[in-house]
Amino acid sequence: MARVKVFSTGICPICDKTQTLLKKWGIPYETARIDQDMAARREFTAKTNGARSVPQILIDGEWIGGFSELTELHMEDRLDHLMG
Repeated sequence: MARVKVFSTGICPICDKTQTLLKKWGIPYETARIDQDMAARREFTAKTNGARSVPQILIDGEWIGGFSELTELHMEDRLDHLMG
């Protein structure tokens, strides 16, 4: 099981950008499409305190936020620490 989970939809360009960056950084991830999977939608709501936008990202089951928070972690060299 991947340590990173990206909640997304099929029409979200920022979700695509998030997945592209994760691939570029060599970070394995899984995608949960909340527009197609009701179980994923329930998990999304529970894990993200009711977030209303995608992408939302979990690392080791902990919510870190969206694309902005992910790139912030990377720029501050804290993402490597989380993934270490």
